[in-house]
Order: sequence, then C-alpha cells, then structure tokens
Amino acid sequence: MSADPALIRLTAVAVRDKLLSGEVSPLDLIDTLEARIGAVDGAVNALPTLCLDRARDHARRLMERPVAERGLLAGMPVPIKDLVDVAGVRNTRGSPIFADNVPATSDLLVERLEAEGGIVYAKSNTPEFGAGANTFNEVFGRTLNPWNTSRSAAGSSGGAAVALATGMAWLAHGSDLGGSLRNPASFCGIVGLRPSPGRVAATPTPPIDQTLAVEGPMARNVEDLALLLDAMSGEDPRDPISLPRPATPFLEAARSGWKPRRVAFSADLGITPVDPEVADICRAAAARFAEAGVEVVEAHPDFSGLHECFNVLRAASYVAAHRTLYAEKRDLLKPEVVWNIEQGMKLTGEDIARAQGERARLFERALAFFGQYDLILTPATIVAPFPVEIRFVEECGGKRFTNYVEWLAIAYAFTMVASPAISIPAGFTGDGLPVGLQIAAPPRGEARLLAAARVLESILWPRPITPIDPRIGL
Repeated sequence: MSADPALIRLTAVAVRDKLLSGEVSPLDLIDTLEARIGAVDGAVNALPTLCLDRARDHARRLMERPVAERGLLAGMPVPIKDLVDVAGVRNTRGSPIFADNVPATSDLLVERLEAEGGIVYAKSNTPEFGAGANTFNEVFGRTLNPWNTSRSAAGSSGGAAVALATGMAWLAHGSDLGGSLRNPASFCGIVGLRPSPGRVAATPTPPIDQTLAVEGPMARNVEDLALLLDAMSGEDPRDPISLPRPATPFLEAARSGWKPRRVAFSADLGITPVDPEVADICRAAAARFAEAGVEVVEAHPDFSGLHECFNVLRAASYVAAHRTLYAEKRDLLKPEVVWNIEQGMKLTGEDIARAQGERARLFERALAFFGQYDLILTPATIVAPFPVEIRFVEECGGKRFTNYVEWLAIAYAFTMVASPAISIPAGFTGDGLPVGLQIAAPPRGEARLLAAARVLESILWPRPITPIDPRIGL
C-alpha cells in the first residue's frame, strides 16, 4: 500500500484494527507519516529528530511475527519526547549540553512500548530539561501552535501535542510535572493524561521515589489515549514505585459507559486568576455533563498552602537531578533551569520537612473532597494560547506572578495530591484558539476518569476536531 493520506484522519484504534486485520502494515504507517511530516512539520517544528530507518528495521522484525503476537499496539508508530532515551537516537533534552548525545540503551518506558508493538519513529520537541510551559530551546528552536502559528503550543510536551493535532502522529508519549502533558493538550485541541504516580514505569532519576513527574499518554481522543495507556502501564522492578496493570484494560474501562453521579466544577480552585473567556468556555463545557444525568456543583478542595509547598518540593527535585550539571555547565543552562536549581540549593531540611507535611495535609483534604464528588472539573490552563515570543505568562487578571511556574497552579494542584488528571477539548475562543477542560479523579482512579471523559467528549464533540493543517498566523 505504501503512503496513504486517508489514514491520517483515522483514529489510532481504527488504525490498530487495520493492522490486526492485515489491511495495512507497520511499514505503510511509517511511509504515511513520513509524507505527512514532510508536508507540514516545516510550519510547526514538532518532530525535529526522525529515526525512520530504525523504525523500518523494527517494523520488519515485528512483521516476522504472527499478528496476534505483535503486542497491544501491533505496529503503531509512537514519537518519544526528547527527554527520554531511545537507543541509537539523538536525545538532546532540549539543551546544548546534550546536543550530540546518542544513548546506547533505551529508557525502560521505551522498552515496554516497543515490547507492546510500538514503533519509535521520531523525537518530539521540548523545552530545555522540560522546564517551562512553552516549547522552545537553543538546539531546535520553537514549536508553533497549528491553530495559529504565531501562538505557543505550551509545554513541555509541546512537540507531541502539535504532532497529534497536525496528523504527524496517532499516539504520542509525553511527561508531566506541573501540567506538561495537560497544558499542550489544552493549547492544541487534543487529549493528554497525567496518570497516577507509578502507573507508567520509567527509568528512575534522582530522587528515585519521586512522585511529582510522571510519564503519560497523549492522543486525539479518549479511546486512543486509553489504548496507549494500556501499552505504557505495568509493573517493572527497575522502577520502585511502579504499579501492576489493572485487571480491566483501560480501553475497556473507557468504553464501559460508566458515568459519575456527582461532579464538582471550579474555575480557579481558589488559588489562581483565570481569563474570563477561558473560565466561561470551561464552565459551559462542564455543565453539559448534565445531559448525561450527572449533577454538576460548583465546589473545590481547600488548596491553601499549595504554592509554597509545590515550589519547595519542585526545587528540591531539580537540585537532586541537576546539581552536577549546574556545578560544571551553569553558563550553558537557561535562566529558568538555573533559577530552579538555585532555589533548591537554598533549601534547609526544615523547609523540605515543612513542605512534605503540607503536602500530606493537601492530600488528606483532597481525599475527603473526593468522598463527596466523583470527579472535579476545571480549566486545564488559565489562559488561551499566547504569542510564542512570550517565555511564560507573567500576569493574569491583574495579578502578577512571582515566578515562571505560578501560572500553572491549576494543573500542579492535582500533581501535589497524586490525582490522575486529563485535559480534553472544551471549546474555542472567539478568535478560534482551543481551550482545554481538566478532569481529575482520586488517586489511581484512571479507569473511571477515562470512562467519564469519554462520556463528556461524546457530548461535546460528536465529530473529531483534529487533525488540521497548520494555520499560518501573523
């Protein structure tokens, strides 16, 4: 068959079905993506590193097996974020320090995906070390929002989100600490899930038991995302917090038709300003849950103390991961990374102990809240896509933020309480830019979260809104 542009518009689940039936081969999919990348990536810069020869070699080896033995993905191509090692493929981490880095071995996340029939064909662009919710770096430059290429794609999984939105991927890997999956999903009109800590095993980095950063799936719709989460999830002894796969696959759970009885909606969680248009779009989208018989109530947990707690624990994790680089290559690190590390170096044991205690209290209050509400819905980001030249959001609603991550509080609130949280498209601004709705569940509640998100998605979007061709902005 070779390249077939019609495949680009199919869902990942439909393409996987074609692989299982033998109607298409993994090589056909790689050819199709290569043609699509050639046609559109020059306008958005989402996939700066391709490894198509490696992908084709992997596809040929996979095709030597019976179809039933090709894993859950059966030959689906998947781009990997340029923070994660893929054997033999350049991994820059968005930093000039690693501009020529080619790892000899793959992260265990990549090993699992490839064992499940995923084929790595590209690395997606990211800010340096994933720091900052706008995807740009000194190695590859900016990734642009396909809905208006003058706007940011957010980050740090911006390249992955743009590849999905433009049909250069059916599925994509991302990661999330303070919204790095959810922010670009919101800005690009696709779906991104931050799973519970441990749900997706990955090669540990210091601290090895950390629960702030997680790996997760991105896709164009909830079913496709559930398929990728099935392939990503599972226990691995090399990751000390990894969880076993649940008895019921996530794709089956997403299709179950389960609906929450009572959900909460909050435009701001009581902790952040929100652009009024964004708040209105998300409130209207959440209200449509009522069409499925779901009660929607305006309420939120008590997140007092969140900002200081998050800043301390994030800074501590940065100094643990990057202190050697700081000592040896400080002049090559971008200012935001330097700031994070230096904040961590100033911390005392008392600072960290106090933050850990506050996080425990946040967690307890969130669990109590989820005893009253099945889920909570909020905006995924507090603003619509902003001009790409802006490094980060400095002000919203008259409030000037104290640092470059504070504008992400509506996302990192759920990081701090270990909740799985998904961003699905909520609607569009008056000038045609996507806005995402965040839905969060109690810890390890991915199955019900996916089922509920699919119910609401089917109400909001009876027809797909992506992929699109890049829309050149002024």
